[in-house]
Amino acid sequence: MAAADNTAGRHERLTHLDERGEVRMVDVGGKPGTRRRAVASALVTMRPETLGMIVEGRAPKGDVFATARIAGIMASKRTSELVPMCHPIALTHASVELEPVPTDSTGHATVRITATCETTGPTGVEMEALTAASVAGLTLYDMCKAVDRGMVLGEVMLLEKDGGASGRWTREEDE
Repeated sequence: MAAADNTAGRHERLTHLDERGEVRMVDVGGKPGTRRRAVASALVTMRPETLGMIVEGRAPKGDVFATARIAGIMASKRTSELVPMCHPIALTHASVELEPVPTDSTGHATVRITATCETTGPTGVEMEALTAASVAGLTLYDMCKAVDRGMVLGEVMLLEKDGGASGRWTREEDE
């Protein structure tokens, strides 16, 4: 019985579910357009030799960072085609930064990806930023998989969002 009660409680809070628990696209038509911004990140962990190859421009498929940056930006603009309940959003800004992080104590190197998306509209851009970071990481993997199939794409997360009724949110260190 408790499970049913928990499910009903969740449906009241989840905006993509109607009163019967069925998936729906949220109606944002009556919401005012406000400035919205979201920043997301992802990490790609790899062998130090792989990061060296990328940074030195020796990757067989070309400029890995430039290609991943373009892929992330393009993906942010197509998020509503990939995530079923996302609204198509006219982005006013999208950027993807890739930062090489030298070898850590485990002997791995990392690329930190940071994606920022902005718009002025009735709904946020969190999904666009998360999509940009994810696709940039997938592209990095694709371009380097011939030399390092053991790479790991992970820790995809929202770092901050601003705008709308809920205002500003920033990830705390311990989250």
